[in-house]
Amino acid sequence: MASLAFSFTFSIFFFFAIASAQLSSTFYSSSCPNALSTIQTAVKAAVANEKRMGASLLRLHFHDCFVNGCDGSILLDDTSSFTGEKTALPNANSVRGFDVVDTIKSKVEAVCPKVVSCADILAVAARDSVVALGGPSWTVQLGRRDSTTASLSTANSDIPPPTSSLSALISAFSNKGLNTNEMVALSGSHTIGQARCTSFRARIYNETNINTSFATSLKSNCPSTGGDNNLAPLDTLTATVFDNNYYKNLVGNKGLLHSDQQLYNGGSTDSQVTSYSTSSSTFFSDFASAMVKMGSISPLTGSSGEIRTNCRKTN
Repeated sequence: MASLAFSFTFSIFFFFAIASAQLSSTFYSSSCPNALSTIQTAVKAAVANEKRMGASLLRLHFHDCFVNGCDGSILLDDTSSFTGEKTALPNANSVRGFDVVDTIKSKVEAVCPKVVSCADILAVAARDSVVALGGPSWTVQLGRRDSTTASLSTANSDIPPPTSSLSALISAFSNKGLNTNEMVALSGSHTIGQARCTSFRARIYNETNINTSFATSLKSNCPSTGGDNNLAPLDTLTATVFDNNYYKNLVGNKGLLHSDQQLYNGGSTDSQVTSYSTSSSTFFSDFASAMVKMGSISPLTGSSGEIRTNCRKTN
C-alpha cells in the first residue's frame, strides 16, 4: 500500500514537473496581465516609425531560436566571460532592433518588474510585427526564461547562410525539429525586410536561374566590388507588406538570395512554393503554425535560466 501511495505521489510529481516545463498562452495572465498589450503597443509604435523594423524584430526571434533554443541569448552583449552572438557572421552589421527591444523591455518592467523574460518579448514582438505589416496572427506560447550565456560558435554554425543549398536548408531546419514544409513556410518571412549587397552579389553576377532584368536592376546598387552594405528589398514588389509575393517572385526567378531561389529550382519544394504563390491564406496558415513550433525550440523553463531585467546583460 505504501509503495502504491509512493508510486501515485511520484506520478503526480512527475506530471506536474512535465507540465511546469511546458509553455502556455496564459503564462502571464495572473503575474502580468498587461504584458501582451504593453508589448503590442510598443511594437506598433516602432513599426509605424520605421516599417523595416517589423522584419528586424521578426529576424531577431529567428536568429535567437536557432542558437541553443529561444532563450534571448542573441540580445546579450559581450562580457569578460563569453563572446556574445551579435558579432557572429550571420548577425554582424545585419541583425538590428536591439534598441527597440530595450524600449519594450523597459515598458514591460515598468508594469511588471522582473516577471517577463526577454525571450518571451522576442516571441511576442515577432508576432506583433507580422500583424502590424498585414500578416497573420497566432497564439504565442509563453513561459520562456532567459539564458545566462551565449554562443558565438553556434550562431556561426547553426544559422543557415544566404549561400545555402536546398539540402543544406532542409538539414539546418531539421536539426531544430522543423520539417521541410515548415522550412519553406518560415522562409516566407523574406516577404519583408532587406538584405545587404554582400549577401546577394554572387547571385546577381554569377547565377543563371535569375530573371535577367531583375539582376540588371540590382547591379547599379550592388557593384561587383564595393557597396557591401547597400540594401535591396527581399521582396521587390511589396517590401513592407507581409504577403505571399515572396513566392510569386521565386516562381519568376526573382529570389534575391541564392538560398531563396533554391526553394524553387526544380527541386522537391517547387510545388509548395507554387501553392503559396497562388494562395496567401494557405501560406498564412502554415506560417503561423510553423512560427509556434519554431518558438518552442528548446526553451528554458521552470527554474532554468533567469528573468533578465536588462536584455543586454545577465542579472
